[in-house]
Amino acid sequence: MKMTARRLALSSVSALALGALGLAGTACENKPEPAVPVAPAVAPPPATAAVTPPPTGMRRTSMKLDGVTRADFNRVAAELALPIFWSQDKNKDGVLDADELASYWGLVPGTTLDQYVSAGAFTANAQDAIENVVKRAKDAAPAASLDAKERARRDAVRKELAQGRVTLVATDLSTATAEEKRFASHVTRAAELIERLYARQEGTLDLRAKVAADDPASKSMFFRNQGPKCEAPQTQSDPACSAIADAPKGKLSGLYPASLLDKPKFCEDLTKKDNKEKTLMDPFTVVAQDGDKPDAFKAVPYHDAFKADVEAISNELRSAATALGATEPALKAYLLASAKAFTDDKWWPADEAWAKMDAKNSKYYLRIAADEVYREPCSTKALYHVSFGLINQGSLKWQSTLDPLKTQMEKALADLAGPPYKAREVSFKLPDFVDIALNAGDSRPPSGATIGQSLPNFGPVANEGRGRTVAMTNFYSDPDSIEALKGTTESLFCKDSMAKYTTDREPQLMSTVLHEAAHNLGPAHQYKANGKIDREAFGGPLASTLEELKAQTAALFFTDWLVEKKQITNEDAEKAHVRDIVWGFGHISRGMYDEDKHPRNYSQLAAIQLGWLMKNGAVAWKPEETAANGKDKGCFSIALPKFPAAVKTLMTEVAQIKGKGDKARAEKLVKEFVDVTGDKKKVHDVITERVLRSPKPSFVYSIKID
Repeated sequence: MKMTARRLALSSVSALALGALGLAGTACENKPEPAVPVAPAVAPPPATAAVTPPPTGMRRTSMKLDGVTRADFNRVAAELALPIFWSQDKNKDGVLDADELASYWGLVPGTTLDQYVSAGAFTANAQDAIENVVKRAKDAAPAASLDAKERARRDAVRKELAQGRVTLVATDLSTATAEEKRFASHVTRAAELIERLYARQEGTLDLRAKVAADDPASKSMFFRNQGPKCEAPQTQSDPACSAIADAPKGKLSGLYPASLLDKPKFCEDLTKKDNKEKTLMDPFTVVAQDGDKPDAFKAVPYHDAFKADVEAISNELRSAATALGATEPALKAYLLASAKAFTDDKWWPADEAWAKMDAKNSKYYLRIAADEVYREPCSTKALYHVSFGLINQGSLKWQSTLDPLKTQMEKALADLAGPPYKAREVSFKLPDFVDIALNAGDSRPPSGATIGQSLPNFGPVANEGRGRTVAMTNFYSDPDSIEALKGTTESLFCKDSMAKYTTDREPQLMSTVLHEAAHNLGPAHQYKANGKIDREAFGGPLASTLEELKAQTAALFFTDWLVEKKQITNEDAEKAHVRDIVWGFGHISRGMYDEDKHPRNYSQLAAIQLGWLMKNGAVAWKPEETAANGKDKGCFSIALPKFPAAVKTLMTEVAQIKGKGDKARAEKLVKEFVDVTGDKKKVHDVITERVLRSPKPSFVYSIKID
């Protein structure tokens, strides 16, 4: 089938599962916004570029790269903003063959694989692109005409990009039905519009046009980071690092007046100013200036603030529902309900329809809405995203194991929390396993990927414990990611602990399932202590950290709990604990705060867990012992017999903090384990240095649909 909008890349790569699709919004004209931000009309997508066939007699099926490795090829291609990827060296000959080249969508709109590979051979476009990559890999000197400031900026951009490793996850939908292909086409177009809308929320939409035309590395970075700011650990605080020259300083956001963003406590001030209906800090409103008074503000519903964008998305969702015909009735019902919610912000009917979908009544997974709040300054406003994929039937095993235990799991957390929290009747669905096919907007981070999610966060479905949880199973499964993680782990673990490490994904998958299930257990976002929900009791950023800390600590706690219930073996639990520590190392390496001093929620929870486990003897830093790689001095040793008791005390602490709304105890955890100095800081520094030796996966995505 021929796509009518921007086409999806046809990938030569066959994947076990579907991969997230990286999408970029089109920069709009740089016009001043009115007092109430209203979206301009959405521009049509550009036409797909024509394919240049190779000259007669010059069809090449392979190209030697003059010693350029596959890793360097993919790194340099990103620096040149070329949406091509050497997927694997199948025959280990160091030569790039036509069937080893893939292209990915989003970096260059309209890209398709047939622009690079046609009839089993490289096109002229591909030959030129590959030769440019090889030339750049051999000579990376900056242009002599650049002044010192611009040269420093571009060097910093390349350093930012080098901290990520382009990682392709490919999808083959070529055997889907005609109805499903049309449906996927409309979902993809909706995702493009979500990217544009998310950029508007982030305050970055107009900035993309400022990327210099002769600066492909900055173009690639802007796409990866969905904005001009550097976000990798080694460059996020570098004042020279930006995708555009003379970048705006301070926070960026399209959800609050610019005059507020640099005020240190504007989120707390807005919360205090809020009216009885709490509309200013409602998750689905934009805060706008109210008249000429500098301290007067009003709430503008998303569907009014972003009218043209949400209407265009709504139309695509209705078209997607129509395309399905009589197939996939549960999915079709959700599409129609979501289409309406985009135009009136009444999300509860869409949540009801979404919660009714599962692994038994639909083979597709789709969530398109405004959900998570972590990446906005006040951690209060819901950000738009798309996650689309296929259901992996492997989830049925864990559902059958855990479903009979949900009530007992809720009671276990309630007992630890103590009064005033009381165990609730819980009816949430246990996680479906999903092979992600498309991620857009807030679901597409610069590096890494979400491996589990529990939604919705607001409304009756959330409040009544009827939400839906998913575990994404197809990330980090490529050989490059597996090898890199093992190497990092060997540099940090002592030999005794490394012996318990496994590359098997099952232990980490179990932990993800338990983490996401725990979001529906115990005191969660909408639970009220002293009449206040968590973001009112703790403030948005701290509330988000505590909820994630609760969920991840519960994953550790319930792992040992399942051993007691004879559902898993002690060996299974130990492997899971080792992988969870490794997961924590990765987040600690990102730093505790971003450039704007906004808390990194997962990094902080990982630091609290590691600090608590070390304080209670379950993990030890041995500065004189050599790591498992035989090279690094100093390593971590895990005392697994002490793990259950240490985890239980932390689970009790977190459950009581949330159950009682005890902000002082929460801040004490942050002070003791997050904002560290001295020897504790040195431990964080060691983790950071060793983890950052290996670039982190930056996922790019393609779908074969014809």
